[in-house]
Amino acid sequence: MAIFELRTYTLYVGKLAEAVEVYKTMGWPALEPHNGGRLIGYFTGDVGGMNQIVHLWRFDDDADRRAFWSAVYADESFKAFGAKIRPLIQSQDNKLLLSAPWGPAPAT
Repeated sequence: MAIFELRTYTLYVGKLAEAVEVYKTMGWPALEPHNGGRLIGYFTGDVGGMNQIVHLWRFDDDADRRAFWSAVYADESFKAFGAKIRPLIQSQDNKLLLSAPWGPAPAT
């Protein structure tokens, strides 16, 4: 059964534009080679929770998730991205989700 990981990064006030630029120039280029179709999407808030970057990932199972993040965290370009993005992040929240057994399945 597929699992979904919802990652929410709350940034310090006034740092969203800088964080978006760091993701565009360093984050996604470091993640893309590992992606394998797992990323469903990146999002930023418009109403409600502000100063946030949210991303949703789909994995085959927990072993797939752990192998993915292990490879990403070992990647030198991702480490360089981490060094740039970490000072902009106030907090991080990760949730593991399962698709409900009714209604439409999430698109991947």
